[in-house]
Amino acid sequence: MNDKSKYIVTSLQEKFIELFDVNPFLFYAPGRINLIGEHTDYNNGFVLPAAIDKAVYVAISERKDDLIVLYSVEFGENFYFALSDIHPVKNSWINYVLGVVAQLQNRNYLLRGFNLMLDGDIPIGAGLSSSAAVECATIYALNELFQFNIDKIEMVKMAQKAEHEYAGVKCGIMDQFASMMGKENHVIKLDCQTLEYEYVPLQLEGYKIVLMDTQVKHSLASSEYNTRRNECNEGVKMIQQKYSNLESLRDADINMIDEILIKDSKVYMRCKYVVEEIQRLKDACESLKQNDLKAFGQKMFATHDGLSELYEVSCSELDFLADSCKKEEAVIGARMMGGGFGGCVIALIKDECVDDIIQRISISYQQTYAHEMKTYITELKDGASAIKN
Repeated sequence: MNDKSKYIVTSLQEKFIELFDVNPFLFYAPGRINLIGEHTDYNNGFVLPAAIDKAVYVAISERKDDLIVLYSVEFGENFYFALSDIHPVKNSWINYVLGVVAQLQNRNYLLRGFNLMLDGDIPIGAGLSSSAAVECATIYALNELFQFNIDKIEMVKMAQKAEHEYAGVKCGIMDQFASMMGKENHVIKLDCQTLEYEYVPLQLEGYKIVLMDTQVKHSLASSEYNTRRNECNEGVKMIQQKYSNLESLRDADINMIDEILIKDSKVYMRCKYVVEEIQRLKDACESLKQNDLKAFGQKMFATHDGLSELYEVSCSELDFLADSCKKEEAVIGARMMGGGFGGCVIALIKDECVDDIIQRISISYQQTYAHEMKTYITELKDGASAIKN
């Protein structure tokens, strides 16, 4: 735990004692990055996420009544709920907590009243999954506080369902999985069809993971996301007319795409990207196992090209940052990360060049788009856990 994290935890504990007059139990769940494997999750493919050194921290204690008292340090807000009256609240962070409570109640776990306070250092809106971290920190804390003995994979599924039902976001399982299951200095090769997973070492000697935040989110994001899913499903149906055993693009290969789909059509482009990205991720994992970071980085560049040209979910700002990175010799890999149309570019940059490259690209970006680029340097850490008082 770095100095900033220690400060947040100490402040959280002190504020909790001041508010509730009891020493809390402390827990955390991290945000996540995804190194490669974008838009493959809903096509039953693979993803390659990792937990990072930015997290949501939870302080919690049991109450003697049936009330839930929630407090956010960041927003300065507190809420009271009776356990018998749990329901979503429009446009509020508390849905990520209440959704978890509802999942436990739906499975007949015997909850009692509790106080819960949270704080964190995951930048909101940067695509690092602060919502999944809140859900995972909450369910981990409640599982420990009330000794439910729920295993981690089940907690992941419940956290995901909390987001579906209370936040109204039909997310894949990657965010919650990485937040709960992350391992220091490793990425997770996650099979989104079976939830089988493998830890693959990411040895970053001499390099840093840098996130370059465009500070934009274009309005196309949600509608185009649904369009891409539909285009992929349409491609699957067309391929199934000849290959009836095929269930998703995970089962397709490039020869099927070329044989069945109309070249240069939208459906062809989407399916070609997904099939190539699934294979690219498998090859990228082999590069990591051979500790060939430069080969891995080249696949990141290729992913960005596919997302921009074939899947068409990039935007001018993301392309600008990815292209700027490609021109820098000390950047061995970079790509847009997340759903698209804004958010971050993730880059692997030589240690000694990080500051200079950030400065150059930041100035150029601001001159081009008249607003700032934010940057975050991050490391791979463990997933959700208890914090010793």
